[in-house]
Formats: sequence, C-alpha cells, structure tokens
Amino acid sequence: MIPKDTIDDIFESARIEEVVGDFVSLKKRGVNLLGNCPFHDEKTPSFTVSPAKGIYKCFGCGEGGNSVNFIMAHEHYTYPEALRYLANKYGIEVEEEEVTPEMVKEQSEKESLYVVANYAEKHFVDNLLDSNEGKAIGLSYFKERGFSDETIGKFKLGYAIDSFEAFTSAATTNGYKQSFLVDSGLTKEKNGKQYDGYRGRVIFPIHNLSGRPIGFGGRTLRTDKKTPKYVNSPQNAIYDKSRVLYGLYTAKKSIIQNDNCFLVEGYTDVISMFQAGVQNVVSSSGTSLTVQQIALISRFTKNITILYDGDAAGIKASFRGIDLILEQGMNVKVVLFPDGEDPDSFAKNSVPGELEDFVKDKAKDFIVFKTDLLYAETEGDPIKKAKLIHDIVDSIALIPDDISRSVYIKECSRLLDIEESLLIIELNKVIRKKQYNSKKQGAVPQNQIPVVPFQQEKSIPKLTDTLDIQERNIIRLLLIYSDKTITFKVGEEDQNVAIVAFLVYKLQQDDIEMTNEWCRIIIQEYNQALEDETILSQQHFLNHHTPEVRALAIDLVTSKYELHDWKSKLIDVETEEHKLKRAVEGALHSYLEKRVRMMWHENQEKLKSVSSNSAAIIDLLKEQKRLTDLKKKLSASMGRIVVN
Repeated sequence: MIPKDTIDDIFESARIEEVVGDFVSLKKRGVNLLGNCPFHDEKTPSFTVSPAKGIYKCFGCGEGGNSVNFIMAHEHYTYPEALRYLANKYGIEVEEEEVTPEMVKEQSEKESLYVVANYAEKHFVDNLLDSNEGKAIGLSYFKERGFSDETIGKFKLGYAIDSFEAFTSAATTNGYKQSFLVDSGLTKEKNGKQYDGYRGRVIFPIHNLSGRPIGFGGRTLRTDKKTPKYVNSPQNAIYDKSRVLYGLYTAKKSIIQNDNCFLVEGYTDVISMFQAGVQNVVSSSGTSLTVQQIALISRFTKNITILYDGDAAGIKASFRGIDLILEQGMNVKVVLFPDGEDPDSFAKNSVPGELEDFVKDKAKDFIVFKTDLLYAETEGDPIKKAKLIHDIVDSIALIPDDISRSVYIKECSRLLDIEESLLIIELNKVIRKKQYNSKKQGAVPQNQIPVVPFQQEKSIPKLTDTLDIQERNIIRLLLIYSDKTITFKVGEEDQNVAIVAFLVYKLQQDDIEMTNEWCRIIIQEYNQALEDETILSQQHFLNHHTPEVRALAIDLVTSKYELHDWKSKLIDVETEEHKLKRAVEGALHSYLEKRVRMMWHENQEKLKSVSSNSAAIIDLLKEQKRLTDLKKKLSASMGRIVVN
C-alpha cells in the first residue's frame, strides 16, 4: 500500500498538461490546451486540458479526470499502478512490494500478462548484458549493426538463450503461471511439453504508449532458410498488432515537436534512424497499416512521411494503406531512398545531420509522388493513362477536406496534362458513388446527421420534472466560488459572508436535502468542513476518492467555451463574478422554490393515500403547513404571490 504522504506528493508533482501531453498533441487555446480525444475517434478537437485546475475533460464523449485518472483510463492501469507510473515519471520514490507467486495468481488475466511481459523484458536484457552467450552472440550482433550501448539500453534490446526451456524454467520458478507464459507467446506447447518461444533470438520489446512492454519481436541469427526470420507475439489481451506501432513510445515527444511522423518498415529502421538523430520515427513492424495505427499517429500529428527503399512493387502494394491515411484526413508525404539503400543502411552510412537533411529535402507529396511514379509507366499507352487518371482521382476523393481536394485536382491537371474540369467531373462521380453506397449499406453520409426515429413506448423524463439543473448550478457555484464572499447590509453596516457558508446554511436552515446523491455528498462535506472551521478547496472535489463525485465536479467546473480577453482591448464585460451576489441568491431561490413545491406535492399525495383517522395524518398536515408557509416566504422574497 502506498503511504498517503507519497500519494499527495504524486498529485502535487503530476502536471496534467505534461501527463496528457505524453499521449496527446495539445495546442494552446486561451488559458487551456486543446487536442483530439484519445478515448474516442474524432476529427474536430474537443478534448480540453486545464493546467490551472489540473484536470482534463472531453466535450465529445464526456471523459474527464485528473492526472491519475487519465493514466488509469488510457493505460487500463489500476489506481496503485497509475500512481507508480507517475511517481516514476516525476522521480518520486515509492516502496514497491515484491511480486510473489500468490500475488501473481490473484492478478487479472490482463494484469498478469503485463507482469509476465515486464519480467520477460528484464530477463532478456540481463541475458544480453550478463551472460556469456548473450554477450558473444546477441550483443555482438547489435554492435555489428552499429547500435551504441545507449541505444541498446533505450530500446531495451535483449537476447533469449538458445536453450529448450531456459526462460520457461526461470519464469515458473519465479512464480509465473504457465497459462500466461503460453498466452504471451513466450512459451510454446507441443505434445504436452513446454519450450521457449524465442530461444536463440535477439529480442526487440514492443511497448505501449506509457512504455510498458506488451509484446516481443525475436530475430533469428541462423542462416537456415527453414527457420522463420522473425517470431512475433501472438494476439492476446494486451497485445493487438493492428493497434500498435513499434517505437511510438520513444518517438511521441519528437513527433509533437516536429509535427510530423516518419513511418518505416522494420525494427532496425526505427532504431538506426533514432540513433542518427531522427527520433520522430515509428514502424508498423512489417504488417499492413491499419486505421487504428493511423488513429494512434493522429493523436500527435496530422502529418505522416513514409520512407521507401526503392522497391517499386513494394511501394505499389502500400498504396492501399496510404489511401487509408488520406481517408482519415491526414497529410501524406513520401521519401524514396537511393537504389540499394533503406532507412537502416542510409542512417548507418550517413554523417550526423545528413539523414535529417535528406528526408526533409526529398519529401514529396503523396498524390504528386503517385502520379509521377505511375505516369512513367503509361507512356504511349492511352488505356494505361486513363486507368492512372481514375486511380489518382479515387485517391483524391478519399480526402475529406474540400479545399485540399481542389488543390490536388489543379496540380494533377498540370502533371497529367488534362483539363481540370474533366478531373472535377470524374471526382464528383466517385464521391456520389461513395455516398450512394454508404446510404445503401445504412451508413450515414459525411456531414449528415442521423435522424433517430420517435419511439412511442419509451418514456423520456422531462427535465422540468427534476431538480438536476438547479442542484448542479448550486454545486457549480460552490466549487468555483468557495473562496469568495458576498456583501449584505446589516443595519447601516456592510457584512461579508462566505458564499459556501451562505448556501450551505440556507439549505440546512430550511431542512432541505438535495435529491442527487453526489450533490448531497458534496453539500455534506462542505457542511462538515464549516463545522471544523475550514473551507474545502475546489481541488478536494476534483481529486475526490469517489469517482462519481469527482466526475460531477470536473463536469461543473469545465466549460467548452472561453470568454475572450476583452480587457486587453480595454472593453469591460460583465461576468458572473461581477454579479455574484445576484447569481448566488437567484440560484438558491430558484432551487428552494422548486424543491419546496415538489415536496409540497409529494406530501399532498401522501395525504390523499392515508385515512382520516390515521395517526400519520397529523404529522403530514403539519408538514404540509410548514411547506405552504415556506412556499409563500420564498415566493414573497422573489416578488411573487402564491395561490395554492
């Protein structure tokens, strides 16, 4: 268990903009930061981070919380794991409990796979650096590839001893369950026997966005053609190759800084480029690019540059993946390396700065690149040229932005020597066909809002029949202005009263309890604090131990919109804070009047249901009189007359 003092240190040290910034590209907007939400697919940013409040809030899907909540939600960590992650990030020492066989057994499947992967990574690194076999074979191989000790350590490269069950035996001895070793692919089973899945291979650990190992790629050093060159982790609860990009953990900060992501094919391409100074580089690890992988990159940048080694067949085969990138609204460029070179070899053979200059100078827009590449093959063949035009227009039609499409049409008209109007006609045909197919399949065409059919059988509660708006408004005022006071005239003197005391005591005085459970908890805690002669800060509720209370507080103190800084233009705008007394009194009166009215009607229904000789009728009549008097008092103070 982590001591409370350590938890407090973690909360105080963890800056929300830094924690979220490791996973999401954020841009300044007023006093807040804005980015694309990592919890749902969106093209228009609605994910807001407030450094001042230490919270995040998505106005698209509703997700919100503090730094610890973000790590828990994004990385699927438990509360202690999220705390340890942040402690490690900010250099805060936390006493770690030793993982025992009993603890491993109690873990969930997913958490157990994480624990096993973490153990395996350390095991393979120790093999590489400390064992004679690892140093003689694995370390020698990496050194021959030109990797420095720092690079080897950075990417946690390792080696699996060439033994039938060296790893499996060590893992089971240390208490790791056989089933999780098999699920992770680290151990294989055949004819009732277990053996090491990566034996005799150099190891490339694959990490998630927080740097946690989730899978492994193992390369054989044997020349036997029957032996697969690479063995990769199978699909399991923590590893899905379609949702992972090798090197993204080490590249994400550089991707944000450069507003561009280089995409290469293999592990060594990533490592060599990183070592050569180009650190915003990732790999799809030899698999076809997926929509989920593109979405990962889009969190950090809208610009992708794909690096090719000159193999024309391979380039053409990748066009489908690039079309997917265009469809997601991303900007795609291409760099072609000289014949016989790939990112790995070019990086190793270049002097410092040469690789960076090369990829910058040679980057060509994909549509232009595709047109140039295929146009060379159409010379003297009108049928091939017509097919090329259709192919290029199909790619342009995938681009969601109208202006970008228009620019590409103009450029392709020049490159292909064909009238722009003809390309536009063809483009419109493709777009109409896509929309028709979407409607036919029941999909919602772009820029259209789905119509939800009215369903008679479902009763939708009227908001006017609840106190949700009024109760939330009172809690909002308490959270935002708990440190403010309002002034009342007492005799001839002005008297300052804390807003929190005014609202809480007024509710208590009239014996009114909020209907919403979480609002009620907040009021109770404010009341207890007043009795203890303290005032709770907004941060107390933003970091509340009850998730529902925390979520409510975050929802109430965040706003999708920000008021422009009119003061800088010497324009005075009246805000809620300027008319705070009116806002607080109005919110309280509105709530109390509606709450008392609802209580009066509830009591009236009870009176109808009891017999006249019942003992309960006296109490109900007394309560009805109290509520009637309270209704009149509240209405009089609002300048209205109540007729029952």
